[in-house]
Amino acid sequence: MQKIPFNKPYFTGKETEYIRQAVENEHISGDGFFTQKCHQFFQNRYSFQKCLLTTSCTDALEMSAILLNIQEGDEVIAPSYTFVSTVNAFVLRGAKIVFADTYASHPNINPDEIEALISPKTKAIIVVHYAGVACDMEKILSIAQKYNLWVVEDAAQAIDSYYKNVPLGSLGHLSAFSFHETKNIISGEGGMLVINDDKFAKRAEIIREKGTNRSAFFRGEVDKYGWVDIGSSFLPSDIIAAFLYAQLENLDNIQARRKEIWNIYYEGLYDLAQKGKIQLPYLPKYASNNAHLFYVVCESLEERSALLAQLKNQGIGAVFHYLSLHKSSFYSSRHDGRVLPHTDKFADCLLRLPFYYEITPKAQEKIIMEIRKFYNS
Repeated sequence: MQKIPFNKPYFTGKETEYIRQAVENEHISGDGFFTQKCHQFFQNRYSFQKCLLTTSCTDALEMSAILLNIQEGDEVIAPSYTFVSTVNAFVLRGAKIVFADTYASHPNINPDEIEALISPKTKAIIVVHYAGVACDMEKILSIAQKYNLWVVEDAAQAIDSYYKNVPLGSLGHLSAFSFHETKNIISGEGGMLVINDDKFAKRAEIIREKGTNRSAFFRGEVDKYGWVDIGSSFLPSDIIAAFLYAQLENLDNIQARRKEIWNIYYEGLYDLAQKGKIQLPYLPKYASNNAHLFYVVCESLEERSALLAQLKNQGIGAVFHYLSLHKSSFYSSRHDGRVLPHTDKFADCLLRLPFYYEITPKAQEKIIMEIRKFYNS
């Protein structure tokens, strides 16, 4: 039986050529030729004010927490249905996480939940654009403005995705992207911090360079560099940037292919959703689809477990996704006890299907057939 993996990294063919070029440039540490090319690409294509590549999206989020001066006792509002990095970055600075529920129709944070959670200690709202689908940013930004709060976009899954034709990552004060090998555009590990408020631009460079003004020194703005702030080594090697740039050059091709894959799943499973057997991804009118992933939502944990077992038995690498962070062994004792029913439903019932550039129509047909067989029996 030929197995269908959950993910397979896609290579454009230029990655090793650019890596060789980076080596021949004799600059393989951070902020080299390819790092600058990547920064320019994002700033030109999406009008991001300032971009800084990082070694991961986690690092970009940790930089955000430092830039916002998150302190012990501050509160940060965030969804519970997300990867731990979203909130861990703020917990590391001493923040208390106040978890908000999702919509019933989609795993994004429900803005109608946010206002009631704001207290005098609230400092920021963290939004996660799950599956690359935009949160309702107009509502969220309006609440943030009313209460003078910072907004951070966790755009890990949201490259080349839009809210009302405005690129995700350009709406919050700060945004974090991921180029992990499971994402649309990859560099193995890797991420990027986007700074949309000039107030943070200079300090972001310093934090990324171990708390030194090294970047300003290399631009000739100071005659020597020293330790001026807290920070860490957040910048990636130019080898990683070289790999990433080969991917960025192929962004439109990669995105077109991923949308084909997404549409095959949607059309193949649509009638099961119409019959109420499963829930398919929901796209609000204000959001675009960057085809980051495809999921189905089952009726119960037991149903999902049975479907997962059947798919695995047929060599299909489907996976369930996040567990509710408010129920985690680390944070449950710090949660305020509120029930988050929609978060828990997605944690118990959402199943992600294999999704990668080179998946064949035949493989997708088999996956769709097995899901249909499961529900028709």
